[in-house]
Amino acid sequence: MSSQITIDDFAKLDLRVGIVRQAERIEGTRLLKLMVDLGSEQRQIIAGLGEYYTPDELLNKRIIIIANLKPRVIRGFESQGMLLAAGCKEDEAKGIKPRILTVDGEVPPGTKIC
Repeated sequence: MSSQITIDDFAKLDLRVGIVRQAERIEGTRLLKLMVDLGSEQRQIIAGLGEYYTPDELLNKRIIIIANLKPRVIRGFESQGMLLAAGCKEDEAKGIKPRILTVDGEVPPGTKIC
């Protein structure tokens, strides 16, 4: 396990439900470019999950994102958040492949995770 954080540290994260409206592979990489609907806005998110998911598998999927992460340029594309997945790099040696976190039911885009 990682070191402990306080509830105040956790409260700094703005976790939201988003719906993937567009998805495409970035040529020559394992990256996927996703357009995610957050209700009041659309965000572009670059995710390194191209070897585990096809773009079509992600269309209309409800995902959990960190909405207040500072934007970052990845291979020339701006990523405006980060999606959450179970199964990190250290888990791959155990045969665990990353799986995107989602919600149960028809939760509207932009709904805050608390």
